[in-house]
Amino acid sequence: MSSLLERTPRTVGIVGSAGAYGRWLSRFFQQHMQLQVIGHDPADPDSHTPEQLLAQADVLVFSAPIRHTPALIAEYVRQSAGREQERLWLDVTSVKEAPVQAMLASQAEVVGLHPMTAPPKAPTLKGRVMVVCEARLQHWQPWVDTLCTALQAECVRATPQHHDQMMALVQAMVHATHLAQAGVLRQYQPQLGDLAAMMPYRSASFELDTAIISRILSLNPAIYEDIQFGNPYVASMLERLVGQLQALQAQVGQGDDRARGEFREQLLSANRSAFGEQALADGNYTFERVGYLLADLTERNALSVHLPEDRPGSLRELLNVFEQHRISLASIHSSRTPGGEVHFRIGFVAGSDAAAITRAAADVDASGIGRVLG
Repeated sequence: MSSLLERTPRTVGIVGSAGAYGRWLSRFFQQHMQLQVIGHDPADPDSHTPEQLLAQADVLVFSAPIRHTPALIAEYVRQSAGREQERLWLDVTSVKEAPVQAMLASQAEVVGLHPMTAPPKAPTLKGRVMVVCEARLQHWQPWVDTLCTALQAECVRATPQHHDQMMALVQAMVHATHLAQAGVLRQYQPQLGDLAAMMPYRSASFELDTAIISRILSLNPAIYEDIQFGNPYVASMLERLVGQLQALQAQVGQGDDRARGEFREQLLSANRSAFGEQALADGNYTFERVGYLLADLTERNALSVHLPEDRPGSLRELLNVFEQHRISLASIHSSRTPGGEVHFRIGFVAGSDAAAITRAAADVDASGIGRVLG
């Protein structure tokens, strides 16, 4: 492709600019790509109008709730009336087929994006995955590549259909199983007590699962609702998931040696073979590392600090906070993700002032050096 045909934006328009991802994208485009950002959001009466976005934005990003996105895009197609021909339209929803199909009704070049994370506290998506669905892309291809590089994400290319099929497993199945677990725990509360009463009996697996449940229940419920109801491949996945549980229920109910044999063959041996030895080894290694971290986190006289963006001098800045509060350290352990994020586990000498540690932790959070996890 001739470089004369390559396009670069001056202005990015964000539809849904007051939402969590809209705000994060605004900061990213301004700070990391030095672009002018304008946005429209019904929740922000001071935001720009849709007409202003269509008139001024070279790149238009749809960052709205999944259930409303296709109709919203259709309205922008109608209002734009062909003015978008040399521009780029993107969306950042968790479902891809319907939004991408809606954008293809325009004359813009079209790419569907799905960052596989909630809006991070970090300034980029470093260490995270982002699925990229290049539905109609020619002159904007170099800039989209530049965008992926600037985001620092692990970009995975897929068709919208393949994306939604994968997300039925990667997102919807995981959410469904954990929400079902949450429902069972709730049903047992009158008999066995709440989660706090159960935690003294925890295993590493139980602690991890309840942490995932807590994460799901703490974030925007509309997102989890739309992931289940907005993906056309979820219903068939749920049918298979329920079928697996019903088979287990029948085997346990039968209870004899034949049922035990079926359990070993169908739920253990067959699944082990399907996963493969390398995947099992990798998964076990990951679980062991997380288990060590969980054990470390039970130490009361310590703090965990996450640095989403490691930079020269960051450890010195972190340690200086504790020095200012006259807190002596007993130990410091660090680990680094492949994406470059750093985790420090800091232990304090016996008898350290708990109030001073609390004040230091608040200063670390407020300074932007890192985020205290506990």
